[in-house]
Amino acid sequence: MSARDNAGEAVYRIDDLARITGTTVRHVRSFQERGLLPPPRVRGRVGYYDDTHLARIRLIIQMKERGYTLASIAEMITAYERGHNLADLLGLEKVITGRWSGEIPERLTLAEVVAMCNPGSSPEDFAGRSREEFPELARAEELDLLRWTGTDYEVPDPRLLRVGAEMVAVGIRLGAVFDIAAELRADCDAIARRFVRLTVEHAGLDDVLRNSTRKDIPEIADLIQKLRPLGMVSVQGLLARSLHTEIQAEFNRQIEKLTHRPSGPSPASDPDPESRSR
Repeated sequence: MSARDNAGEAVYRIDDLARITGTTVRHVRSFQERGLLPPPRVRGRVGYYDDTHLARIRLIIQMKERGYTLASIAEMITAYERGHNLADLLGLEKVITGRWSGEIPERLTLAEVVAMCNPGSSPEDFAGRSREEFPELARAEELDLLRWTGTDYEVPDPRLLRVGAEMVAVGIRLGAVFDIAAELRADCDAIARRFVRLTVEHAGLDDVLRNSTRKDIPEIADLIQKLRPLGMVSVQGLLARSLHTEIQAEFNRQIEKLTHRPSGPSPASDPDPESRSR
């Protein structure tokens, strides 16, 4: 329940503020300690909040629901208070933290995931089984291929999961697939760091970010937006060329093995020459 101050504006005690915004007193105090929320006006020993605090808490809650951390929220609010447009800042944050691939996440049941890891089976074969019965899937969660929601799995990039399932289908054991995924992820992280560092150094992004003004923020967002597809195209092109070279070399090695494989004992080495005339 709100009261009114001498100017007729609504004021709230902390427990009322928490109840109206659907949060807790502890969270309100935490927001204030982190600098996300201005301090209340104190009369006597009681702190009173107003509609500005109410709107700020609702904004914080909405941003948290969108996946922002309290640290990033604090940074954006600080920038906003220094004169930046919050919509521009949210646009920049969305570009930076948005989905890194064009894939749309999917939801799969435990039975559907396990069936993908066991060629020739169907989800019905694993109906009613518990997650604890398949500890190998914990490795997929560590690699962020799967995310357990409590009832089913969220698959951030279904394409990657399908690739893994196809590798299992051609005979590669599941543990080896996860090992390969971990190694490839480390390699790709290194490639991404080199590509981003190249862009930052040669495009002067550090200087732009350090000296940015309100009008610069959309330009920064546009630059970052261009960075991702450029990186993807360059890596895909180089990887395709390397794969072609490596596959051709391995094919040649296998052909050489077949060509030089002994076809059987020659007549000169037959231990029993008389057996041929019997």
